[in-house]
Order: sequence, then C-alpha cells, then structure tokens
Amino acid sequence: MKLHQLKTGKKDRVMAKLIDLRTFIDARGNLTVIEKVLPFEIRRIFYIYGVDDSVRGGHRHHKTYQAAICLKGNVTISNNDGATMETFVLDSPAKCLLLDPKDWHQMHDFTPDAILMIIASEYFDPDDYIFERYL
Repeated sequence: MKLHQLKTGKKDRVMAKLIDLRTFIDARGNLTVIEKVLPFEIRRIFYIYGVDDSVRGGHRHHKTYQAAICLKGNVTISNNDGATMETFVLDSPAKCLLLDPKDWHQMHDFTPDAILMIIASEYFDPDDYIFERYL
C-alpha cells in the first residue's frame, strides 16, 4: 500500500495506519496514554455517539489530519486514499487510526454503546471538506 508521508520536523510518520496506544494495566484498571504519538498538533476534539444504523463521514479533507479512537463499543471505518481501499475495525480504546487529509472515509456499523473520539489537526472549517468520492 502506498502511504503518504507527513513531515513533522521530529520524525516522519506514515498516515492511514492503525497504531496501538501505550496502555498500562493493573488491578486498578487500565490507563491509555496519547503522548508523542500523533504527528500533528491537536486543535480540535469531538465525539460521535448514539449512532443508529447510519453511515457517518463520507468525506476527506484539504488539510486536516485526524486520529480516530473508539473509546467504547465498536465501529468500522472504511478508507479510500485514491489508490487503495481498506477497512479498519476499532474495538479497543488502545487502538488509534491515523487518517491523512486525502483519506476519504466513512464510519459505520457502530455498536449501540459506541463512542468514537476524533482528534483533528485543524479547527472546523466547512471549506476543508471534500465530499466527492474517488472514482
């Protein structure tokens, strides 16, 4: 799969990729850390939850990079970067899907209890959204 490289100044990170977040587990419970793993500065965080059988997303961006984490339940994200189509199942709050702006994505098959957190590199801008699918 041909993946886009994002230059961060510190490290080159490959986008459109599932990563495991550092998680500490002991008798008291689990603690998952998001620190020094996102290849962008955080400007916006939002949650998607209470979803019926609807499909969410259906767009890509001009400049926004995103990280998707399903905090509870399960969700499937279908991704198309213009060359490759892939499907990712997020079923653990310790999994994080990194999405490049060119990744046209849809979120679907939410379990009733699913809470999907999206971390974004940019503030909301309606002009950043591209709704047309790749051919």
